[in-house]
Amino acid sequence: MAGLPIHRSAIAPEWIDYNGHLRDAYYTLILSEATDALMDRLGLDAGYRESSGCTLYTLEMHIHFLREVKREDEVLVAVRLLACDHKRLHVALELERAADRALAATAEVLLLHVHQGPTVRTRPFPPEVATAVAELKRQSDALAAAGPGSRRIELSAPA
Repeated sequence: MAGLPIHRSAIAPEWIDYNGHLRDAYYTLILSEATDALMDRLGLDAGYRESSGCTLYTLEMHIHFLREVKREDEVLVAVRLLACDHKRLHVALELERAADRALAATAEVLLLHVHQGPTVRTRPFPPEVATAVAELKRQSDALAAAGPGSRRIELSAPA
């Protein structure tokens, strides 16, 4: 696992499709739960959200499906912070099968810090969160990518 461990999940039987594999929507659910764990790590937890009215919104997500995940698997998710500014996070998530540590999926996610009032507005991170973000960025800068990064989806021209 190239990133910093952030989440662990068993695979529920109802998440398995007709091919005996984890349905693609549930990769996204697991990655979403890992994003929640990241929020907790950075101080954007339930108490923060309740007291501030602020949260993170997902603006964009790119997923690479690399290996099958089956019912008997348990998965681990690691995180790396690729880039950040005063209100946005660009994170890489790496999902591994726990038993053989095989990389099963990678995702890049763009997150935005917002205040949820009558009108949703972007907000800068408060100082304590900005400090936690800077520390995660420092740790992430020392880590190599485990899998492919984002790219444009396209079909190559026939030969």
